[in-house]
Amino acid sequence: MTALPFFQIDAFASKPFEGNQACVMPMDAFLPDATLLKIAAENNVAETAFIVPAGDGVWKLRWFTPALEVPLCGHATLASAHVLFSHQGFSGEEIAFDTVKSGRLTVKRMPDGRYEMDFPAPELHRMDVTEDVATALGAWPLEAWGGPFYAAVFGDPEDIIGMQADIDQIARLGVMKDVDRGNLGVLAPGGDGVDVTSRFFAPASGIPEDPATGSWHCMVAAIMCARLKKPLDCYQAYPGRGAKIGVELVGDRVKLRGQAVTVIEGKFSL
Repeated sequence: MTALPFFQIDAFASKPFEGNQACVMPMDAFLPDATLLKIAAENNVAETAFIVPAGDGVWKLRWFTPALEVPLCGHATLASAHVLFSHQGFSGEEIAFDTVKSGRLTVKRMPDGRYEMDFPAPELHRMDVTEDVATALGAWPLEAWGGPFYAAVFGDPEDIIGMQADIDQIARLGVMKDVDRGNLGVLAPGGDGVDVTSRFFAPASGIPEDPATGSWHCMVAAIMCARLKKPLDCYQAYPGRGAKIGVELVGDRVKLRGQAVTVIEGKFSL
């Protein structure tokens, strides 16, 4: 029987039971894809991150939901850096992660204890607001944007917090103009002490609603930083948890900032 190191992290969280859960599993080499997917399904959190050393300060990184491998995941990247800095003895200034579809991502620890991630900014295009989207969300957005996901913009943060979305209908929305509408975010300017309030629904990736989503906040940055003209304090309003995420658009890159805490440390037996 093989025993692999295992860490469960609450990412974009200042204490347990906030933010989003991610499992992080360091290993010497990636196991077969089918095995990685089975492990992620067994862990049954939004994402499991697998990290493999690739040189001084560099690790290869892959992310799996319980249903599939994803091209980019912010909270599990944050969790992976937290594990390396806090549990695996990394003492450098910056960690580099080489990924299959998102290139090189870097994470550094800030003086205030948060982590800062450097991610690519997505390309965006305006999209039509359609009746099927409005019906799935239970409200009609003011505008919509396409990018890695479909983004629906509302006028009031209370529209976001009180939203009663139909998850099954979101999953059935399908693809339009190269945007997977089965993964859909909603946002509004403002909120309780924040610049932007949002939520993110991802039934197409096996996650009905995600508690804290770094890749979604790359879209939030691309949509909102230009119009508000400053770095943003964002709140992802997942019911019962919630997550604070700092975002800043710098050229064609997005800086994502947040905290992380370890809630479980142990071994995964194969």
